[in-house]
Amino acid sequence: MTFQEKLEQYADLAVRIGVNVQRGQYLLINTSTDTLDFTRIVVKKAYEAGASRVHVNLTDASFERAYFENVTVEETANFPKWVVAQREELIERKGALLWIDAENPDLLAGIESEKIGAQQKAAGTALVNYRKAVMNDDIAWSIIAVPSPKWAAKVFPDLAEQEQVPALWDAIFKTVRIGDGNAVENWKNHIETLHARAAQLNAKKYAKLHYLAPGTDLTIELPEKHLWKSGSSESPDGTTFIANMPTEEVFTLPAKYGVNGYVSNTKPLVYKGNIIDEFKLTFEKGKIVSAEAKVGQKLLQQLIASDEGSTYLGEVALVPHESPISASNILYYNTLFDENASNHLAIGEAYPTCYEGGKELEKGQLESLGINTSITHEDFMIGSAEMDIDGILADGSKEPIFRKGNWAF
Repeated sequence: MTFQEKLEQYADLAVRIGVNVQRGQYLLINTSTDTLDFTRIVVKKAYEAGASRVHVNLTDASFERAYFENVTVEETANFPKWVVAQREELIERKGALLWIDAENPDLLAGIESEKIGAQQKAAGTALVNYRKAVMNDDIAWSIIAVPSPKWAAKVFPDLAEQEQVPALWDAIFKTVRIGDGNAVENWKNHIETLHARAAQLNAKKYAKLHYLAPGTDLTIELPEKHLWKSGSSESPDGTTFIANMPTEEVFTLPAKYGVNGYVSNTKPLVYKGNIIDEFKLTFEKGKIVSAEAKVGQKLLQQLIASDEGSTYLGEVALVPHESPISASNILYYNTLFDENASNHLAIGEAYPTCYEGGKELEKGQLESLGINTSITHEDFMIGSAEMDIDGILADGSKEPIFRKGNWAF
């Protein structure tokens, strides 16, 4: 298969499996100038799939860097109303949203954390309806990634410059199952495997999970009506879509006030163009009471201070250490990939879809049930080949879920 054929297949996957564009549907693509050639293919594929309108929002790394270098902290708190209006119209039209990421992990290195924190809080507050639609699967959405020179250089610093982007392309193609037979069929089979794993966990109805690894001793209570989900979701009209490509996880939500102990990250967290690493979070009754990082301490504190919900967890995700992405031994410096190589948790909002009847509940109702709400949702990686996880049943008995980083059943 030629490189061009792989690009065509990847674009087809994004359109037909990722967001699963329907005839007559609007599609909004958010991406950067680094992806322009590939985005042109995606647009063509979307129209061929029947999209009635495809709109592309293009950003550029230099624009974003210039903004943060020159803007005041006060100005970062002003979020553009036209961006909100665009998302609101997309929801109203039951459109689909595709993110094509080409993240530079160091884009905002050195920028004042106060600016980044203020901008993040402003965006989260202004886009609350959009976030609700995404978290409830009210619209089809998906995130994929393509290489940028800066990102490729970060992942493959030992390769010659001209080899870095091709190497990252090859790695990405493998993670999304392109190059080995029919990619669409490969994905259908993969999702069925994840569905089966989620069904196993739902049948168990664990009351708690206990994580044990170097730097980690954490107990997480699960709500009685929690649901384990896989990477496949369904919008209200019955359209299935894959929110993250790649995906290797099954996930659920924690009981907001039922997290106790401490946990350490095992892969860097790239947050708003900066790296947060070598950090440890300590929880008491669900709340983060201590956050210590050797890299990015101030930014970590800004993240946790975004709102009240940012001091609690919203997601629990299981990924075996022997997953294909982990086995590649590539550190991507990109959460989309690194979270699918490792067990992970998320600071902030929980997915209401992971609770029986949760989609129909309002914010106050969710909170009353101990389901976290927040303007943030940031995944961080905690898994390793040394992690054991026990499932604790309602009667207090324990069963092994993970041993040495992999499934125990």
